[in-house]
Amino acid sequence: MSFLLAAATNPLTLTDKIIAGVIVAICGVFAIAVLARVPLIYNIRNLVVRWPITLLTGSAFTLVVGLLTVMLAFVNGMYRLTENSGNRENIIILGQGMPDEVFSSLGFAAVDDVENVQGILRDEQGRPVVSKETYVIVNQPISNPQPGRPKRRFLQVRGIEVPELSGLVHRVNLDGEWFSTAGVRPDPSGDPTQPNLVEAVIGQGIARTLAQDVKKESLAVGDQFVIGDRKCVVVGLMLSRGKTFDSEIWAKRDIIGKSFGKESYTTLVLRATSAKEARRLEDYLKNEYGKGSIDPMLETKYFANLNGTNQQFLYAIIVVAIVMAVGGVFGVTNTMFAAIAQRTKDIGVMRLIGFGRLQILGSFLLESLFIALAGGALGCLLGSLADGWTANSIVGSGQGGGKSVVLELTVDWMIIAQCMLFSLVMGLIGGLMPAVSAMRLKLLDTLR
Repeated sequence: MSFLLAAATNPLTLTDKIIAGVIVAICGVFAIAVLARVPLIYNIRNLVVRWPITLLTGSAFTLVVGLLTVMLAFVNGMYRLTENSGNRENIIILGQGMPDEVFSSLGFAAVDDVENVQGILRDEQGRPVVSKETYVIVNQPISNPQPGRPKRRFLQVRGIEVPELSGLVHRVNLDGEWFSTAGVRPDPSGDPTQPNLVEAVIGQGIARTLAQDVKKESLAVGDQFVIGDRKCVVVGLMLSRGKTFDSEIWAKRDIIGKSFGKESYTTLVLRATSAKEARRLEDYLKNEYGKGSIDPMLETKYFANLNGTNQQFLYAIIVVAIVMAVGGVFGVTNTMFAAIAQRTKDIGVMRLIGFGRLQILGSFLLESLFIALAGGALGCLLGSLADGWTANSIVGSGQGGGKSVVLELTVDWMIIAQCMLFSLVMGLIGGLMPAVSAMRLKLLDTLR
């Protein structure tokens, strides 16, 4: 379990440790095979002869490893989501002491002054590449909820002023168009009594979620949906898969602020001319700027702080993995003790023809590792089917707030390596005690 504990501390720096662990495990299996000097066909034949017990024990490994693969893929997807959302050249500014955008409030004067600071990138028209935002969470009733399912959902709505600049800051590409300067358009029914529709740009993840209300796979440009008491029309879909913005709705800031009682800015995001300049700007705004109560930080650091929820999931996975591992270890232990009880005379014969105690130990330990290897490989294969699945979750710093996100489960070779190492460790621990027991059998007792 040491690799999972290390993952909870810093999962992004484990590559060398995991590789080393896998190499040691493989070398250990080969060393045991060489030590045993018993023909491998003998061990394989014994496993085949006892195929019902072998199959049941291997199935336990498959179940444990498969479930662990899916759980780690979920957490891996969360880490990648937060990692991909931050840009090294961006600085995010919140109200001083605020852990999350939803609690933040920025003064208008401070925001207007900050965007004129030297070092901010400018677009082709000479405008500072700055995104002025009001972020709110809307508790929205679900129309026609299914029995037993939630009746409300939380929508993340981001009011922005100049959508083209916000898209440039956050590196968001668009399918469709940005909303207009007015941010609204007349109802297509032509009824003058109907209020204007709010033009909105939405992420593909939330587009799939909202589409469930109208029994579609995903909302498309031109479709309508409701936020609060306002009807909205989709004018563009953000191609932001793998980012937190995939779960957001963007609309005109003035409209969002007035509709939900939050007319002040919550967030200001600046794009510096380079990553080095972004670090300088962060230091300047934090220590020398002195205008307004603001809390600037690199955007990558902000999203890294949202990994608090990921840590909690990892600790939960560690607990579950320990419980599952105990069951797997007991299963293989019982299997190997049963094998020894059935093959006591075989052990005596092997001793008579010259095999030593360590070779007996290696032979039985190798069978345990064979079961773990086969069951673990099948578990990884089945767990890998979850790669690409989507799931709803929350990322946050653990200090309140957080973001509802649609994430993509990701199975990579590092997860496969971790799970195979986990399976081999279970096989080693479970097979060690029976193997020692076989090694300690006295020659005369085995031949009676």
